Amino acid sequence: MHTVIARLNEWINELPGRLAALEEELALKPQPQKWSKKEILGHLCDSATNNYQRFVRAQYEKSPFIVPKYDQNQWVAVNDYQNMAINDIIKLWTTLNGQIVAVVSGLPEEKRNLPCEIGGAQPVTLEWLIRDYLDHMEHHVRQILA
Repeated sequence: MHTVIARLNEWINELPGRLAALEEELALKPQPQKWSKKEILGHLCDSATNNYQRFVRAQYEKSPFIVPKYDQNQWVAVNDYQNMAINDIIKLWTTLNGQIVAVVSGLPEEKRNLPCEIGGAQPVTLEWLIRDYLDHMEHHVRQILA
């Protein structure tokens, strides 16, 4: 988990400065139905919000923890990230990921293997869910920075 925490902290420290250099291009939509880079960052805020509560709830709810799904397109639309100030989205993303770092840093060793069920598939561990969150985030960060 130390690697996950280190990577999250690196992005929290690095990404805001790198995004500032891209401010004008972040709002451009490649196609009307596709997300802009600004909306992708907003999606990462939504992912952080949902995963944060998953990481907390999995530690105390009935086992296996049933991972709640969310409609990512609806979340981006309802939050209207396209019309939100980029600095506000960056602050939100930074704050949410800082709290995820706090939760993951405090995760007791014995809770890493708690089973989590996603959509009826074979259960995965809480640690797998946390690592998957980082992989998903980094995938989209690469899209934004490309």
